[in-house]
Amino acid sequence: MTKKFLVFILGLILVLSGCSDDKPEENSSNKTTVYTTVYPLQYFTERIGGDALEVETIYPPGSDEHTFEPSQKDMMKLADSDLFIFIGLGLEGFVEKAKETLKNEKVKMVAAGENIEFVHSDENHDPAHEAEEHADEAEHEEEHADEHGAESEDGHEHEGESEEGHDHEGESEEGHDHSHGDIDPHVWLDPLYSKELAESIKDALVEQMPQQKEQFEQNYLELAQELDLLHNDFEQTVQNAEHKEFIVSHAAYGYWEERYGLDQISVSGLNSSSEPTQKELQKIIAEAKEHDLKYVFFEQNVSSRLTEILQKEIGAEPLMLHNLSVLTEENISENQTYFTLMEDNLDSLKKALNE
Repeated sequence: MTKKFLVFILGLILVLSGCSDDKPEENSSNKTTVYTTVYPLQYFTERIGGDALEVETIYPPGSDEHTFEPSQKDMMKLADSDLFIFIGLGLEGFVEKAKETLKNEKVKMVAAGENIEFVHSDENHDPAHEAEEHADEAEHEEEHADEHGAESEDGHEHEGESEEGHDHEGESEEGHDHSHGDIDPHVWLDPLYSKELAESIKDALVEQMPQQKEQFEQNYLELAQELDLLHNDFEQTVQNAEHKEFIVSHAAYGYWEERYGLDQISVSGLNSSSEPTQKELQKIIAEAKEHDLKYVFFEQNVSSRLTEILQKEIGAEPLMLHNLSVLTEENISENQTYFTLMEDNLDSLKKALNE
């Protein structure tokens, strides 16, 4: 009887041991666990947090930051994490639902982009108010276009056209995508706004781990200095350029226009999934020919048939412009970083803006 009982106990121990192996792996290092959306947030968090953190993006390599939806497994990861850092500004469509789902979990959600103090040429500019105005204008102008579509010929817009003669980012007069409320969420492409993203991350980490404040502050300052140098490189590149216009697959580069005076001619709007009408495409082709542009920029995670059509139509060469929202498998295997990719972008711009 005793022997059978011992066998039973040993068997029970083995079964329980096996079950424990099937449980989700705990953070045995006791590091703070952070998940982010776009890659620059991951990179900045890693730079500031150092060895005190375990940082991961929820975006798979090569995915589209505009259309990504987290799986149930992703949501479970977020629920078990300490911090979830995202841009905000309407970029991540799933965030509001995630907030509701995770409201009773320990994870703290940080909208790093919503703390940015935007600098605009119009000192009275209010991004949130402007978004509402643009939405109203878009609705009005779509109705106007329906009533008077025949009035615009040969690619000329008389009433809806901007003062510069084109509106690439929103294309509001033609009813382009307004899912971001006309506030450009691609703030990480601006080195100075990236400093503000990094500062928001630093503040969140200090609040989470006040005992590490001195180290986080030092790491942030080093990162901020590198971003200042990158900003200087952009200024120098544009100052030395023969022209300022470039064609790209989607309008992610509005802050380069505003900060450095570049002029993006985009095939799609702020959301890469929005495509131009045939009429708009003809306008883009005409403008590219007018400026005699020799290159068309493609992006690492944007597949655009219309961009390929445009490239062939104007006889341009393809170039890569990395929007940094996500890395590709190749970027990861090559150990690319925010700064190496931005330097590659500068090299591509130097080529496109000087031929």
